[in-house]
Order: sequence, then structure tokens, then C-alpha cells
Amino acid sequence: MLSRTASSLYWLGRYIERADFIVRIVEATVRLDVLSSRPAGEVAWSSALTVTETDADFAESGAAMTQTQVVKFLTLDTSHPGSVLHCLSRARDNARAVRTALSRDAWTAINRAWMIFENHAGVGGTSATLNMVEAVKNETRGFEGAVHRMLRNQATWFVRLGQAIERADNTARLLDVKYHILLPEGEKVGGVVDRDQWTTILQTVSAVTAYRWLYSDGLRAANVIDLLVTRKEMPRSLAASVEEVVDILGDLARHTGAHGEADRMARMREARTTRTRSSEVIASGLHQYLRSFIDENAQLHGAIGRQFRFG
Repeated sequence: MLSRTASSLYWLGRYIERADFIVRIVEATVRLDVLSSRPAGEVAWSSALTVTETDADFAESGAAMTQTQVVKFLTLDTSHPGSVLHCLSRARDNARAVRTALSRDAWTAINRAWMIFENHAGVGGTSATLNMVEAVKNETRGFEGAVHRMLRNQATWFVRLGQAIERADNTARLLDVKYHILLPEGEKVGGVVDRDQWTTILQTVSAVTAYRWLYSDGLRAANVIDLLVTRKEMPRSLAASVEEVVDILGDLARHTGAHGEADRMARMREARTTRTRSSEVIASGLHQYLRSFIDENAQLHGAIGRQFRFG
């Protein structure tokens, strides 16, 4: 496979996963601000911008920190790289470059997701926003299902590799922002707002039911952290993403013979993650652990590019 083809497939996976994550953040923030018992207001929308790393771009735009403005910025605004439309446009461009490597179902899901925004000049109210979010989620889920039904070859593995790297980054950022920024000043840990926010985190990663299956002592921050950091049963956890990267790189190595720096880094990270206990992470500093993980994930991304000569 040509390196530029591998690169397009890898970035296709990253952009689709990123678009899905951003709409989930939008949905979670709408529920936290509009539908919760105590609306979170500006702090919720500020946190949505922080977790997507678009806060500086939004500040430069001069827009007010309101639901309408932030939702429009995170979904329709193509002046910055952190919007859903920008991610879907880049995903579509990469998909077109490797059209023959994708199944018809995979291409159709990407194209339909992009077309959702074709005639959108604005985002509308809460109901319209949630409908738009659900439509995008349906197509990204359809794409992921189509990839899993494709022939298990290099094309599938590079798409899934991009998704796994992006998913790990997203989950780490989501946890980090909740732990340090999201709880309003004056609200106590374990209070109503805190519980609403941890529930929203679980909803963002589709883990409410999984949490109830695995933990019987009610909603506790320590359990949410344990679920999203160490539990491999949870597909969006750091541990699951780390394991998936190792498995996919192994498949690529066996098929292509390309084995090197990225494989070594991924295996070393998996070994450390397997030994990680959430209680130790909390005791030593969740923020420090997550920032280290995000930095290491970025380094692994770079090693993947060098190993497969993405350019």
C-alpha cells in the first residue's frame, strides 16, 4: 500500500472519530445546561470549548458564550479545525482519495454525514440541535459498523488505528476537563451538580449502562475514573484504546512486515496501562496522569507516521 493511501485511511479514521466526539460533547453540554435540574450556564459551554481545544479560537471570534453561539461554532463554523463540519469535510476528502479501498456502505455513511450540514445556515434551538447531533451520531456509527464489515486488510486496519488513537486522546481530554474545570465555584464535590456532571460524562461516552453493570455502589467519581481509565471491557476507555492500538499494529506488522518504533512504544504503553490502578492514579494526581497520557499518545501518533512514512 502506498504511504499516502495509508495516511488518508488513518486520517479518515481520526476525523470521523473526532466528529463523533464533538457532537457527543455538544449533546452532553446541552443536557447539562438546558435539561439538568440546575443549569450550568456559561461554565458548561466554556468547558465544551476547552475539551475540544477550541477555546482560544472562540475567544478570537468575539461571539457571546451562549448555547446558540457555541453550538454553531462547534458544528458549522469552518474557520477553525475543531468543528464537526470541518472534520467531516476532511474525512470526506480523505475518503475520496481512497474510494476504492472502502466499501460502498462506508463511503455512503461518510457522505450522508457531510450532507447533513449542506443546507444548515444555523443550528436552531435545543430540539433542532439534538436532532442534528443524533443524525451525525447515526452516520458515524454506521461508518464504524461498515468498517467492521469490510475485508480485514490494511485499509481496515489503518482506519481503525486512526480511530483508536483519536478515541484515546478524546477520552483523556474529557476526563481531564471534568476533574479540573467543570465544577462551578461554590459547588461541593459529590453534590447535585457534581453528580449531574459525572453522569453527563458517562452519557458522552455511552457508558451509563456499562457503569451500572460493573459498579453496584451508586455513582462515584472514583468509579467513573476507574471505568474510563483501566477497564478494558469499556470500548472508549484508555485501556481498551491502548490494547486496540497494539493489536492493530500487530496485524499490520504481520501483513506488511513494517515493524518498528510505533510497535515498541505501543507495547510499552500497554504494559504500563495494564499495571495501572485507578486508586493510584487519583492519589498521585489524575491531571498529571492524563496530561502525560495525552503527550505520549501524540508521540505515538508521530511514531506511526514515521513508521509508515505518512509524510
